[in-house]
Amino acid sequence: MENLYSQIIQAKRNNQKLLAILLDPDKIDLNTVAELISKIDQSPATHIFIGGSQVENNILDELIVKIKQNCNLPIVLFPGNPSQISDKADAILFLSLISGRNPDYLIEHQVKAVPVLKQTQLEIISTGYILIESGTETSVERVSKTQPLDRNNLDLALATAQAGEMLGNKLIYLEAGSGAKQAVPLKMIALVAQNVEIPLLVGGGIVDLQGIQNAYDSGADLVIIGTAFENDNNFFNV
Repeated sequence: MENLYSQIIQAKRNNQKLLAILLDPDKIDLNTVAELISKIDQSPATHIFIGGSQVENNILDELIVKIKQNCNLPIVLFPGNPSQISDKADAILFLSLISGRNPDYLIEHQVKAVPVLKQTQLEIISTGYILIESGTETSVERVSKTQPLDRNNLDLALATAQAGEMLGNKLIYLEAGSGAKQAVPLKMIALVAQNVEIPLLVGGGIVDLQGIQNAYDSGADLVIIGTAFENDNNFFNV
């Protein structure tokens, strides 16, 4: 498969907006994967992300194989920890939680993941992951034991994103968190998008098609939909 990051960069240059559906292995029944993928195939999705803050079951490899049997979209790992790595996927977001100050999520998990990643052919995409306050404690906040950035402090969000870019991250991911009550503020998306050169991903708290469009209009290059699609596989049917 062609380099996925190069495709994302090219899409940004062409102002082609991308959409990823995030699947949590703990919330999927392998017996209904074909039906699930059928719904994804009928959607505007360009990528499938797989992962969660805590994945307790052990179906990751099998899930990815089943998806690939029914779908040609690239599969990107979105891991909460090093146990969520599979060589069956196409790429991995190599996340550093730069909004928090927990060393486990800044560097420790990444160090532990390296010996595993070196045994795979996964495309590794360094990603600065920024958690934004969303009106409720999200699973990311709880598991990582970090505080999200104040949703009203746009300057801090921008400086954090720019620091991630300067550190060499290839993507910036503004995240309100799974099941967030409020999405990332549009003004924050716009400010970051206008002041970083690398592609901007936005997810969490987006509950309808207008929310996706609003994120695009504000400057997001790739939007991630998770909980809304989990709750309604017909989310994209209008």
